[in-house]
Order: sequence, then structure tokens, then C-alpha cells
Amino acid sequence: VGLLECCARCLIGAPFASLVATGLCFFGVALFCGCGHEALTGTEQLIETYFSKNFQDYEYLIDVIHAFQYFIYGTASFFFLYGALLLAEGFYTTGAVRQIFGDYRTTICGKGLSATVTGGPKGRGARGPQRAHSWQRVCQCLGKWLGHPDKFVGITYVLTIIWLLVFACSAVPVYIYFNTWTTCQSIANPTKTTASIGTLCADARMYGVLPWNAFPGKVCGSNLLSICKTSEFQMTFHLFIAAFVGAAATLVSLLTFIIAATYNFAVLKLMGRGTKF
Repeated sequence: VGLLECCARCLIGAPFASLVATGLCFFGVALFCGCGHEALTGTEQLIETYFSKNFQDYEYLIDVIHAFQYFIYGTASFFFLYGALLLAEGFYTTGAVRQIFGDYRTTICGKGLSATVTGGPKGRGARGPQRAHSWQRVCQCLGKWLGHPDKFVGITYVLTIIWLLVFACSAVPVYIYFNTWTTCQSIANPTKTTASIGTLCADARMYGVLPWNAFPGKVCGSNLLSICKTSEFQMTFHLFIAAFVGAAATLVSLLTFIIAATYNFAVLKLMGRGTKF
């Protein structure tokens, strides 16, 4: 019975929303960064092979692709670190909130942090000054840093706005490849379209991928259909879709973090410290 009670108390104090959001964030960022990196590499190969014969036409594109790949490296490192911080913040503030409601008995670490977060006793009782436990002091220091959900709400809100732009940008290559794939489907089934097969083209210049003076810049008819059937095109298309899904999962995780941190902040602000907004 003692072991079951201990496990139940641990489960009560666990921040389930933060745990789910952290797992979703790690999964989304890994999917976005890994698939996005490989999809950009595949796009570079397709442009070099089929859409331009002159290196100067796609030299700027390669620089942009490499810049995005470095951005992906930085994004992966930052989000894995920030996700761990948000998870730690969730554990600390959730423990303090549960102690306020009285349904979770904290340990020495939880007591030290809850005193820091909620403004509780500072180690002075009826017998006068009492020496704080060393672990309690450590947790009080951690609480001063992590026990401020209002700051995490603000930072996460800004990151969510920025990630909305990243999410929108990740939809652009999916849209381009989907249009190309749809054109190939029309070429493969000429009875479903009234246009001539020779006039059905995929023009990389109209999307801003290549300059207008690039040669050939576009591929039409049966040549385009042969490109769509290659494994490079199919793999790149699906990788961009996976990267888009990863960006969406990361966005959902950030929104979940905001909701959880806002709830903890409201409880600690209104009930823990007894102050008003």
C-alpha cells in the first residue's frame, strides 16, 4: 500500500500537459529538421539535373538552401534545450500548485521551491531562525529561476508567433510539389483534361526558385511525367510533407505549453501570493 501511495503521489504531481507537449515538441522538431534538411538537398539535386544547365542560375538558390539548413541545425538545438526548460518549469510550478490545493505532499525539494514560488515561509518558525537544508537551498535557487511561469508564457508566446511564420513557409514547398504532382497526373491521364500534353509544364521560375533568364527553367509533357516517376521526386515530395507535419506538431506543442504555463501562473498569482492582476 505504501508503494502504491507513493506512486500515486508522484503521478498527481506530474505535469501531464507539459510531458505531452515536450514529447510532441521533440517529435515535431526532429521530424521538421530531419525531413526538411533532406528535402532541401533533394530539391537542389532536382534543380541541378532537370531545370537549369548553368550553375549561375541556381547559385543563389544553393546559398539559400544552405542557409536554411544551418537554420535547421540551430532550430533543433534551441528547441531541444528550451523544451527541456519548459518541462522543468512544468514540474516545479505544478508541484507548487498542487501543494496550494493540498492534494500533493512535496518533498524537501518541493517545499523549498514552493516557498520560493508561492512566497511561503523563509525558514523562520516559532522557535526562531532555522537552518535550511542544503537541498532546500538549492531548490530555492532553482525556484527563483524556473518558478516564474509568467516569463515563460511571454517567451513561448513570441516563439509561437515566430513558429507560425515557419509553419507557413513549410507549406510553400508542399504547395509547389503538389502542383507539379497534379500536373503529372493530368499528363498521365490526358482524357481528364482538355489541354494539350505539351502545354502542361512545371516552371520553377514562376515560383521564384530560379531567375527568369534560367534555361530551360521549365519541363513539360512527357519529360515532366518521367521526372515525377523518379524516386528523387517522390522522396522529396513526401519529405516536405513530413516536415510540414512536424512543424504543425511543434506549433501544437507550443500552444499546449502556453496554456499549461498560463494556468500555473494564474493559480500562483491569485492563490499562492494572494495578489491581483
